[in-house]
Amino acid sequence: MRKVSELLKHLDCKPYRYTKNGKVILVDTDRGSYVIKDKKKDNSQIFAYLKSRNFDYYPKVLYEEDDYQILQYIDDINSPLEQKIADMIDLVSLLHSKTTYFKEIEDADYQQIYEDISNNILYLRSYYQDLITIIETKVYMSPSHYLLARNIEVIINALDFSENELEKWYKIVGEKRKKRVVVVHNNLDLSHFIKDNNPYLISWDKARIDTPVFDLYKLYKKHAIEIDFFDILKRYEHNYPLLEEERMLFFILIALPSKIEFDDSIYNMCIKIGREIDRIYKTESLISPYYPKDTIKDD
Repeated sequence: MRKVSELLKHLDCKPYRYTKNGKVILVDTDRGSYVIKDKKKDNSQIFAYLKSRNFDYYPKVLYEEDDYQILQYIDDINSPLEQKIADMIDLVSLLHSKTTYFKEIEDADYQQIYEDISNNILYLRSYYQDLITIIETKVYMSPSHYLLARNIEVIINALDFSENELEKWYKIVGEKRKKRVVVVHNNLDLSHFIKDNNPYLISWDKARIDTPVFDLYKLYKKHAIEIDFFDILKRYEHNYPLLEEERMLFFILIALPSKIEFDDSIYNMCIKIGREIDRIYKTESLISPYYPKDTIKDD
C-alpha cells in the first residue's frame, strides 16, 4: 500500500495515529478518523443502486484510486450477541426489501445452481463412504475415528435430504419464468455489522445481484453453532417473507454437511467432528417444523 500520509493528503488532514486492524488501517487525524483499505472490486454500480433505493447503511467512500479507498470510520457500540444478530438481520431484510426486482430466468440460471449442489452432494457422499470404509478396517479406532463412525448415519441422512429436496426444488423452479433478485452483501458475518446511532454493513467487496438466499446461507454457516437461528429466520421472514423455492434452496444449502478432513490432532479432530454433528442436528431442528414428521430422515 502507498504511504498512508500520501493518500490522506486528498482529505487535507494530519494523521497522528495508525492502527492495523485485520486487512485495513485505522487512521486518527486532526479532522477525525478514517479507514484505509485495498480496493478489491469496483462496487460503484452497486452503491449507486443502493443509493437510488434509499439504502445508505454502509460506510461512505471519501476518496478512492485504482487500488485504494478511504472510508468514513464508524465507531461500533458493543451489544449482546443476541441483540447484535437481531439488529443485523433487520438490516439485511431491509437491504433485500429495498433492492428487490424480478428478472427473466435464463436457462443457465438455475441449472448452474442445481449442478453445483448436485456435484457437491456426489463428492461428499463418495468422500464419506471412502473415509468410513478406511476407518472400519482399523483394528483399534482412534477417538476421532470412532466419533465419526458413530455419527456417519447423521451425515448420510443430511446428504439424502439435500439430494431429495434438490430434485423437488429443480422441478418447481423449472416452471418459473421470473426469479426474484436483490443486492446480496454476500459476506455476512457479525464482524461485518457495526452500529452507532444507525446500523451499517461493512466489507462489500463480494456484493452482487442474486437470490436473497445466499446472504442467509453465509450468515448461517458462520454462526449456526452459537446462535438460535430459528428466531432469526422468523424475524427475517416477518420483514421479508421468502418464496417457496427460496426457502427450499436455503434449507438444501444449510443441510449439506461440511467436509471433515483429518488434518489435526486427535483432540482437535474430536472437537471439529462434534461441532459439525451439532450443526447438523441444529439444522434438522430448524428445518423440521416446515416438513411432515420424519421427512428429513426418511425421504
